[in-house]
Amino acid sequence: MLSFVVRGSLFLFAAALIVAAPLRCAKLELPTPAYRVVDDIYSGNLAIAIEGAQRLQQAQPGHPLGYLLEDEALWWKVWCTAAEFRYGMSYPRHRAKLPADQHYLDLAMKATSLAEAQIALRDTAELEFYAGMGDALQARIYGLRAETRNAARTGVRARERLLRAVALDPGLADAYLGLGLYNYYADTLSGVARVLRFFMGIPGGSKQEGMEQLQRAIGEGVLTSPEASFYLAINLHNYDQKYEQALQIAGPLAEKYPSNPIFRLVLGDLYAKLGRRELAAESYRAAAALRVNDAQCDAHILTLIQASLAAINSEPTANR
Repeated sequence: MLSFVVRGSLFLFAAALIVAAPLRCAKLELPTPAYRVVDDIYSGNLAIAIEGAQRLQQAQPGHPLGYLLEDEALWWKVWCTAAEFRYGMSYPRHRAKLPADQHYLDLAMKATSLAEAQIALRDTAELEFYAGMGDALQARIYGLRAETRNAARTGVRARERLLRAVALDPGLADAYLGLGLYNYYADTLSGVARVLRFFMGIPGGSKQEGMEQLQRAIGEGVLTSPEASFYLAINLHNYDQKYEQALQIAGPLAEKYPSNPIFRLVLGDLYAKLGRRELAAESYRAAAALRVNDAQCDAHILTLIQASLAAINSEPTANR
């Protein structure tokens, strides 16, 4: 759950980190309806997921989870409408500020404020995780819009919360999605970005550690397992060109959620990079037959598929 997708802003997510003596808490547990909402999000049933998240808000208006889940569903709408097909890959790289973003930001801020109110009464790893995820949701939309100051401000808070969460409970696997992505991205920055990071006092990261943390989120996370799989596959594709390894991660994700067209797009891109044109075309056409029940998103996915199919029909088969 809750990914950091814009690489250029991710290095801003680090800051002076809060560390506390470990205090064990219970494993992250969700109310039964929340599991259905999570499944609907990753199955591509975004409209249904949003309705389910709003019911959770009505049932528990003082709990941050329902607001976070609605925002996560909205993020995938942002992802599919902002994505562009470039360099043989569908991916959201930048988009302008839109009026609908305010509702997204309001939900994220609401989740964080609710968690903070409960933290003031009793600090737990779960509440720190929820507060951090609310900040992270804000940071990634700011990053997509290239608002680096806002991305830095909210990203710093997100990192503080996530590190606080695992300091309280190192076993809270869901927090390792954000930590893993930070470590991965911080180790793949360009030379210029590394210089900026140095002068801003932002600590570095380890790609290997980041991959291990993402794997932990995949294997043990309650909320974040599918998203950790998605972004680990995306990063191995985009930054490391390890297409076969990425395919081994993306394949099971697409099998688990066969109705999600975005996951099929990812498979198609990887098959194309590996020179497996027929499998790529099959994946793209499978994506074209699927819907997320959002007219704008569905229309844009079809545009991405058309560009993807045109690319594999016009380029040589050799691996890239």
